[in-house]
Amino acid sequence: MTGTGEISGDEAREALLALRREVAKAVVGHDAAVTGMVIALLTRRHVLLEGVPGVAKTLLVRSVAAALSLEERRVQFTPDLMPGDVTGSLVYDGRSAEFSFRPGPVFTNLLLADEINRTPPKTQASLLEAMEEFQVSVDGVPRPLPDPFVVAATQNPVEYEGTYPLPEAQLDRFLLKLVLPLPARDDEIRMLTRHSEGFDPRDLAAAGVAPVAGAEHLRAGRAAVARVTARPELLAYVVDLCRATRASPSLRLGVSPRGATALLLAARSWAWLSGRPYVTPDDVQALALPVLRHRVAVRAEAELEGVTADGVVSGVLGAVPVPR
Repeated sequence: MTGTGEISGDEAREALLALRREVAKAVVGHDAAVTGMVIALLTRRHVLLEGVPGVAKTLLVRSVAAALSLEERRVQFTPDLMPGDVTGSLVYDGRSAEFSFRPGPVFTNLLLADEINRTPPKTQASLLEAMEEFQVSVDGVPRPLPDPFVVAATQNPVEYEGTYPLPEAQLDRFLLKLVLPLPARDDEIRMLTRHSEGFDPRDLAAAGVAPVAGAEHLRAGRAAVARVTARPELLAYVVDLCRATRASPSLRLGVSPRGATALLLAARSWAWLSGRPYVTPDDVQALALPVLRHRVAVRAEAELEGVTADGVVSGVLGAVPVPR
């Protein structure tokens, strides 16, 4: 603590790094995804978790919320889910003969939008205002959301039956798209060992996951990240990476200026978590794939040839000169 009782940047960093160790008590083998969640919370931006069913996407979000002592609410996105089921709606009170607002599950700190791509675009779009403006408007009245507020959305790969592709405007609101792969053999053995010893994913407290940080640590960390500097050559490097995607013949959509801003923001957060007050090209390269992969769209003919978004972004990283 500082002399005024406030949390210092160093204390905030230490607590947030401890969060990664705490989450590992419940989640095996997804350290990079945990780090991505921390970066999203630090920046008040949102994260999209993609993976086949059963790779602990939901457990990851719940464990992070428990380790941060944040309120977390879950919405299971289904084909019949309506926008009001997420944001809230006006309800008529027969006794007072008036309409009152009943808040939806979006009024929380960490909203788990589970299988977001199983609901139609109209309901997906109901989150746009919340994700961008940190408020929802019902009947023309804006209602602010808590601080912090972060959407952690999970989705199945788009080739799975019964999925709806997320609109490009909504994808652009996610700071990171983290792909959770199937676990390595050793990690899967560790998971089964935990379950054989009585681990219950519905009881995180029994698993030993305890709060090690809170909203005040996130606010202190956010203030410290704002002081992380980036030299002009580094800013030019970020811009050149994004412009290179727009020139790629394999893409019908390259990275927008919002994507360049997002890449810089994520790199500054990673630099601070790494204990540096400045951004390096390595920070940018480390975050380029999760920040940019969902902001590009591969041409249909290129997809038929096996071109992927990850492959294009990796190619751009290898082609754009790195500043010294």
